[in-house]
Amino acid sequence: MADWESRPAQEADVEQIAELRAVTLRPDLERLGRYDDHRARQRLRDGFMVEHTLVIEVEGEFAGCIALRPADDAYWLEHFYIDPRLQGRGIGSAVLAKQLERCDRELAVVRVNVLHGSKAQRLYERHGFTIVTETPVDIFMLRTPGLHVHH
Repeated sequence: MADWESRPAQEADVEQIAELRAVTLRPDLERLGRYDDHRARQRLRDGFMVEHTLVIEVEGEFAGCIALRPADDAYWLEHFYIDPRLQGRGIGSAVLAKQLERCDRELAVVRVNVLHGSKAQRLYERHGFTIVTETPVDIFMLRTPGLHVHH
């Protein structure tokens, strides 16, 4: 697996993250008939909360990001993107596991929504998330803290 590290996000990271979001989500959004070049980036700019976001770096280069936004009864896992050129190396799984360890220590529930047909759904299922509800576009998943079997 590639070595990775994380650092707190900065406001200066927002455009790079917005670009990564557009690139990462484009295949699924296009398949669902929902891709819009501007909106794919603007939704990140509008929802970007620097204080809850980590930037992931591989060999000192920007490689992705992950955000855990506190809500009333849970954390929302948001803006979790890995550069497609680096996907499939276990980085995303390792990054996710580290964040979920923190949630388990806090006995916190974690919620996430994924696009229908997204490969990310299998990643979340392997880490203990289960489907709560679905719309034609989104699948909403939840993970309760506690014992999770990792395969």
